[in-house]
Amino acid sequence: MDFLNFLDFKITDLIDILLVAILLYYIYKLVRGTAAVNIFLGIVFVWAFWKLTQLLEMKMISSVVGGFMQVGLIALIVVFQQEIRKFLLMIGSTNLSNKRNFVKRFNFLKQDGIIPDLKVSVVLEACEKMSKSRTGAILVIERSNSLDFIKSSGDRMNAELNLPILESIFFKNSPLHDGAVIIRGNRIIATRVILPLSQERNIPLRFGLRHRAAIGITEKTDALALVISEETGTISYIKNGEFTMYKDFKELESLLKKDLQ
Repeated sequence: MDFLNFLDFKITDLIDILLVAILLYYIYKLVRGTAAVNIFLGIVFVWAFWKLTQLLEMKMISSVVGGFMQVGLIALIVVFQQEIRKFLLMIGSTNLSNKRNFVKRFNFLKQDGIIPDLKVSVVLEACEKMSKSRTGAILVIERSNSLDFIKSSGDRMNAELNLPILESIFFKNSPLHDGAVIIRGNRIIATRVILPLSQERNIPLRFGLRHRAAIGITEKTDALALVISEETGTISYIKNGEFTMYKDFKELESLLKKDLQ
């Protein structure tokens, strides 16, 4: 009889399996390469042991482990606070067909008013010039998540985005060159912004505080970051807390335009 019930496979069971598979994929994508993998595996082991004790009807040990699992849920929220935030951001940043239009239309995360599209060519031209002169810089490009919570750490600005202004901001003798520039649409809204540093331990040692700061803000929001190394002149493109590789400026331009759609 149980075997026949097992064969009674409904479409809702298939949907259930697919949803669990998607959830596990996102969790794996979230914790891979981090110390959280070991914690996650430990949780899976305890949960599997709990289910095994229930299956074997070992009531005493099952109740003990079950109580630990219930209390442990609160502890997990505290331990995985950053990972949960990133997980929810990852889901919210999934490329839905009209997600950005939806956000722009209802202005959930943006300020009121129509925000013009970013002039990607201007940003890349400035990055190329600063790369050649080995001028260190961090450019953070706002997308759906508002960056108002960090712009107050720097100097507020409302200037049109253009090449001379970007070059003058990051000029070595400029009082504004320390920190990051926040770009919203086609305007520079803040300079000298202090970004939250990433606590990720797997970042190569050759990358300094600029790169760690760029990774930090892209971990916590869906912003994009361009970092010019003062030592090598290398331009790094960072999103979702990870380095995005590209072959040349043409490919970098395509990636930026795609991510800003």
